[in-house]
Amino acid sequence: MDSTNSKIDALQLMLTDLRTRNESIRHKAAFRGCQPEFQKLVTRLIEQLESELLREKQILREKQ
Repeated sequence: MDSTNSKIDALQLMLTDLRTRNESIRHKAAFRGCQPEFQKLVTRLIEQLESELLREKQILREKQ
């Protein structure tokens, strides 16, 4: 059960980090003219991580 909680914690931290605006990364993306593509990738990654987080929480609930 501890490893599942660790996975959930890690996923939540990754999502928080992705949702926080990292201005230096966004500045580089904008400078190179790829801001829309960069944002699409971030959005897709957030969606994937959210799905994985939901799966891990469901596994945890089933174990209880």
